[in-house]
Amino acid sequence: MADDDTQAEDDIDLAALSDEDLVAQMHDDLYDGLADEIAEGTEILLGRGWNAQKTLNEALVEGMRIVGIDFRDGILFVPEVLMSAGAMKAGMAILQPLLSASNAPRMGKIVLGTVKGDIHDIGKNLVAMMLEGAGFEVVDLGINQSVEDFLAALDQHQPDIIGMSALLTTTMPYMKVVIDTLAEKGLRSDYIVLVGGAPLNEEFSEAIGADAYCRDAASAVEIAVDQMSHRQGSTAALGG
Repeated sequence: MADDDTQAEDDIDLAALSDEDLVAQMHDDLYDGLADEIAEGTEILLGRGWNAQKTLNEALVEGMRIVGIDFRDGILFVPEVLMSAGAMKAGMAILQPLLSASNAPRMGKIVLGTVKGDIHDIGKNLVAMMLEGAGFEVVDLGINQSVEDFLAALDQHQPDIIGMSALLTTTMPYMKVVIDTLAEKGLRSDYIVLVGGAPLNEEFSEAIGADAYCRDAASAVEIAVDQMSHRQGSTAALGG
């Protein structure tokens, strides 16, 4: 439970709040990175008959959307966002088995990796966490991923989206190597390709033939959702 500092505010009995007030409190608790409170709130909503998908969307995803916007706008910084993501994980740990059991529709599946020669992953990790929170199935390949690594992952996981990250100007061009290889193999049109990283911009993304440039974790989620909505027919995605 909360310590003395936060006791005055967090002396709130979560179970005594209305659904609406509890969800608003969970948004605040996510913002503050309070994992225990998020787990408790998630259990309370489920106990009131909320299904896992509704709990995920309204309490957790919406809360992380607010975190993502303030991160984008420079109000929150990486350590704080990582605390929020940790709190989100506490809720997801409760919801994930329920979502799996109910065959809840997934937004889609994304294979994500930092390209060959680059070992930066904080931004990519934030994107992965926020995409998971938004309902995507995320396959995070990690850092220093070659064309062969990406191709093997595409073959194994059959995603809808490929996400590539780079933080060095020297590794940016490798994104084009991956995209060109997909084109040579006749696979380019099978996947949405999203790119991101500090040195990139819209012009670079267009020049290498990506579908979109994501300037931060919040926009990555918005763009992924938008791209999937254009791509999907009647139902959601391969990921389930």
